[in-house]
Amino acid sequence: MRFQGTKDYVATEDLKVAVNAAIVLERPLLVKGEPGTGKTVLAEEIAKAVDAPLLTWHVKSTTKAQQGLYEYDAVSRLRDSQLGDPRVSDISNYIKRGKLWESFTSAARPVLLIDEIDKADIEFPNDLLLELDRMEFHVYETGETVRAENRPIVVITSNNEKELPDAFLRRCFFHYIKFPDDATMAQIVDVHFPGIKKRLVEEALRVFFETRDVPGLKKKPSTSELLDWLKLLLSEDISPETLRETNSRKLIPPLHGALLKNEQDVALFEKLAFMSRRG
Repeated sequence: MRFQGTKDYVATEDLKVAVNAAIVLERPLLVKGEPGTGKTVLAEEIAKAVDAPLLTWHVKSTTKAQQGLYEYDAVSRLRDSQLGDPRVSDISNYIKRGKLWESFTSAARPVLLIDEIDKADIEFPNDLLLELDRMEFHVYETGETVRAENRPIVVITSNNEKELPDAFLRRCFFHYIKFPDDATMAQIVDVHFPGIKKRLVEEALRVFFETRDVPGLKKKPSTSELLDWLKLLLSEDISPETLRETNSRKLIPPLHGALLKNEQDVALFEKLAFMSRRG
């Protein structure tokens, strides 16, 4: 079971090494990187590449670790008991399985994505240490112990919103996805837009990377925003010549709403263009 990338996902050599190392070590793969660098999509592509089912647990600020194991609905059981429902005699009818439970009991070895773990409170990763390490947990209401039949390939993503505990980090294989360079980005574009004009891509990439390099930019455009922008350029039939006239300090990019996502950055570009014209 080795990951070599897929036709829809350009994986760098160091990313392939990281994924395969995590699989061999049977440790969670902790992936960090700028938003839009393909962290979440990576789990989907690993599942495709190794022909495994994918289970996704999207973490929110209100998410608790227990929800990944199971939740016991005591309120529904009390209500049903008052109504004389015969199901109340079996407590398992009121236990909802979480994503970890589903992954532990999957018939085939699954890929489990724990997405944006840093959104939850600081205790969230620590509360999962034992379960991710031993791949088992106890269900107190029924007295059963759930063990992983096929140890899942666990991919955990983080946007670096907060530091993760050292004890948690020790149990993971870590990889930081660097922002793609020009050559890698050209490959990514080719995957999404096969046969696209080379000159248009060259000029679009130049404008894109120049935009990212503007000092003071609050939010740098990401890979997904570049792809959206290219789709618009093709739809509006913007020529390479039009893009060639665009300079980050002289002219705001055409259809810039796909690249610049807040008013401060738009104002910064307008100010640079104004100052350049005055100069």
